[in-house]
Amino acid sequence: MKSIKVAPYLLSALRVAAAFIFLMHGTQKVLGFPGGARMPLTSLLGIAGVIELIGGSLMLLGLFTRPVAFVLAGEMAVAYFRTHMPRGTWPILNGGELAVLFCFTWLYFSAAGPGPLSVDALRKRV
Repeated sequence: MKSIKVAPYLLSALRVAAAFIFLMHGTQKVLGFPGGARMPLTSLLGIAGVIELIGGSLMLLGLFTRPVAFVLAGEMAVAYFRTHMPRGTWPILNGGELAVLFCFTWLYFSAAGPGPLSVDALRKRV
């Protein structure tokens, strides 16, 4: 019986799911959708929203995955240490668990790549 290697496809699925959720954070800050208030683009939250909107879109497509994921991991590290860490040490208590999880997820993608279902993979075939 021939085994099917699903791990690379699950990598792509994780990238798409994480990117979609991340993208929603960006649309919330930049567009006020779904729900939430639009942030001024010149504010720190507005800049974060633009990074999340553009970076989330690129990650959803799997385009320039490694460098984009590295930038997004950095953004989440800054978000954690600037916003959440001053509220306390433990992420579960300071509201920073999502920032930590996104930080390490994007850091993983910066090393692992996008998986086979991505624009990056299509570009390599051509």
